[in-house]
Amino acid sequence: MSLDLRPGQPAVIAFILLLSAICMAAIEGVVMYRHLKPIRQLFRMAQPDAAAVRHAYYRTHRLPGLAVGRIMGPHLLGFALPAVILTLTFRHLEWIHIPTSQLIIACIASVLIASLHALVEFFLTAQAIRPLLLTIQSYADTGSRIDLSLKGKVLVPIPIKFQWSIFVIGTLPVILFVLSTQVRLSARGESSTGYWAWSALVLIVSLGFASFAAWLLGRNVKQPIEELYGMMKFVRKGNLSVAVPDLYSDEFSRLVDGFNHMVHGLAERERMNEQLLQSYFSTLAAALDARDPYTAGHSQRVAAYALMIGRAEGLGSADLDVLHKTALLHDIGKIGVRDSVLLKEGKLTEEEFGQIKLHTVMGENILRQIEPQEAMAVFLPGVRSHHERYDGKGYPDGLSGEEIPLMGRIIAVADAYDAMTSDRPYRKGMPASRALAILEEGCGTQWDPQFAQTFIRSMGGLEQAFPAADLADRGGAEASRESDTVKFSKRA
Repeated sequence: MSLDLRPGQPAVIAFILLLSAICMAAIEGVVMYRHLKPIRQLFRMAQPDAAAVRHAYYRTHRLPGLAVGRIMGPHLLGFALPAVILTLTFRHLEWIHIPTSQLIIACIASVLIASLHALVEFFLTAQAIRPLLLTIQSYADTGSRIDLSLKGKVLVPIPIKFQWSIFVIGTLPVILFVLSTQVRLSARGESSTGYWAWSALVLIVSLGFASFAAWLLGRNVKQPIEELYGMMKFVRKGNLSVAVPDLYSDEFSRLVDGFNHMVHGLAERERMNEQLLQSYFSTLAAALDARDPYTAGHSQRVAAYALMIGRAEGLGSADLDVLHKTALLHDIGKIGVRDSVLLKEGKLTEEEFGQIKLHTVMGENILRQIEPQEAMAVFLPGVRSHHERYDGKGYPDGLSGEEIPLMGRIIAVADAYDAMTSDRPYRKGMPASRALAILEEGCGTQWDPQFAQTFIRSMGGLEQAFPAADLADRGGAEASRESDTVKFSKRA
């Protein structure tokens, strides 16, 4: 409409446009065929394999970006280059008369229009691929349960998306208007010197405002997303006490509120699960202790003594939790020991004592049957090794020193003290003073010296455990210590 064309020249221009459009369609079709090839191959497979599904899934996510490249590449060049070549050729043949300046403006305008086209194509493609992604995910769900995810990989950052969108929308129409006005002025033969000075100022102001607005919007969108992502990292590590401050008045406020409610729900569920798990451990321990009225509460007391040692040694909360649960279940293997042996009031035979010694291995085997196995794995070493001796003369594996697992060494001290101070059908529980004296005597032989001494200090020490009147009788107590230790070892 802006060109001053002679009769017959509109037909030449129509021919140029038609031939250029055919070239563009052919080149762009080849490129698009290659872009869609992995997806098409997936749909043609009778039994899709994991590699094909993942390739198609990833390629589908890339289609919006590939659409932009396709518009700015084969779509633009496939049209503009043939059009320019044909126009120059026909102008040389004098079939058409178009000034070089207007041809340059046409090329610039083609790039601008292609940019607007690419922007629209990007968002339309991003919306259109969602059903396709769901279809590809259904291939994974019905077969080998392939995990389809970008694993947090960002193909197009949101700030870049917003900045380029606003820049294109805010400035390209202005540039197109300036160029089209220049064509009209040149067609009328009017001078454009003053016009270009004014247009340059308008363009600079438009570019400046559009760029600044794009930066502001990109930052405004990026900030809450980064805050949410940062909190998600804490949640992924198991920290459910986090909360994102609600500082927004738009849809991000709903997103932040939903995230905080989700984390609160997870924390509440975690608390309930922990309570259920703790109740489960306590119930197992109570069920075991109920077999023998003389050992009622034994597991709970051993767990309390073990925690006292662990806290005094500065163990972390996670280790203390493992220690507590291990101590509650340390004798769970006695469920497999016959009542005639476990509840016998007289002296045990060697065969009966051998059955008692198997309770550590049976306890480990029982806990191995509980699912999930990885959750129970941390309790197995302590249950198996709480009757190992520091000098290597214990059971079931004859471990010595620090070869014995940490939980086993701590529980051994707590278990020994409670066994010695509790009443049993074959003996009366000994006083705390005597039990602590035996623990001190067995430091480095039967028990870990560090943990035994820690327990003795935590119980007030030997000086407070022995009343002044008993100090004179220490010799008699020490004389009987060896026989007491033997009795404890055979029945504890």
